[in-house]
Amino acid sequence: MKAHVLLEVCVDTIDDLVAALDGGAERIELCSALSVGGLTPSAGLASRAVELAQAQSVPVRAMVRPRDGDFAYSAVDLETAEAEGIALLKLGVDGLVFGATRAAFLDRDALGRWCDAMRRVRPDVGLTLHRAIDLVADQLGAVDLAAELGFDCILSSGGAERAVEGLPILDAMRERAGGRIAIMPGSGVRSANVVSIVEATGVGAVHASAAVGAGAAPDPRVLELGFAAGPRRRTCAREVHALRTALDTWESA
Repeated sequence: MKAHVLLEVCVDTIDDLVAALDGGAERIELCSALSVGGLTPSAGLASRAVELAQAQSVPVRAMVRPRDGDFAYSAVDLETAEAEGIALLKLGVDGLVFGATRAAFLDRDALGRWCDAMRRVRPDVGLTLHRAIDLVADQLGAVDLAAELGFDCILSSGGAERAVEGLPILDAMRERAGGRIAIMPGSGVRSANVVSIVEATGVGAVHASAAVGAGAAPDPRVLELGFAAGPRRRTCAREVHALRTALDTWESA
C-alpha cells in the first residue's frame, strides 16, 4: 500500500461545496471569484460552508486575498488581509490560504506579521502558502522561508501554467521541503493526470477545481454590462469522485 494522498478541492459557491463533498473531497479551499484565481470569501459563504463541511468532518481552509491582480500588497491591503483572516477564523474555518510577494521574492516581513497575527487568534491554525510562490525567482529558497514562517502546506504549479508542466520543479520543491512542509500540486489537475503527477513528484496532497462548463453562455446583456467575463464553471461531483477513485486505485496497487 502506498501512502495516502489528500484531495483538496477549491470552490466558490455553496453548490460547488456540496458537489465537492458529494464527490469525496477531503479538504476544501473556500474562495470567492475563482474566475480570477480566488478572493476572500464573504462571511455568509464562509459560515455556511463551515457548517456543511464540518458536518461531514471535512476541514475548510479559506482564501485570504483582498483584491485580484498581483500579490505585492500595500500596507492597507495587508491590514485588510489581517482583518479578513481573523474574521474567518472566528467564523470557524480550520485554516487559511495566503501569499504575498515583493519584487521577485516572497515578502518575508508581510508574511511573518500576518502569520503571527493569525496564530495569536489560533495557535495551531493550518496555513497554506498559495500560488504566489509561482511568481518568485527562487522557488526552492521560498520553500525554506515558508517552512520557517510556519506554513504547513504550499500550493504550486511549479511555476508553470499547469502542474503537469512544472513536475521537475514540484519534485525539487518536495525534496527541498524534506518533510517540513507539504507540497501540493495545483492547476489543471484532473482525474486523467492526477496519478502521473503524484508519481512524478512524490507528493502527499493534490489540489483541483474539478470544474466543468456550467451550460449555456450568460445573457449577452450580462456580459455587455460587465457582470460576468464569460460562462461560469461549476465543480463536478463526478470529476471529484473520479479524482478520488484514481488516487485510491493507485494507492492500493
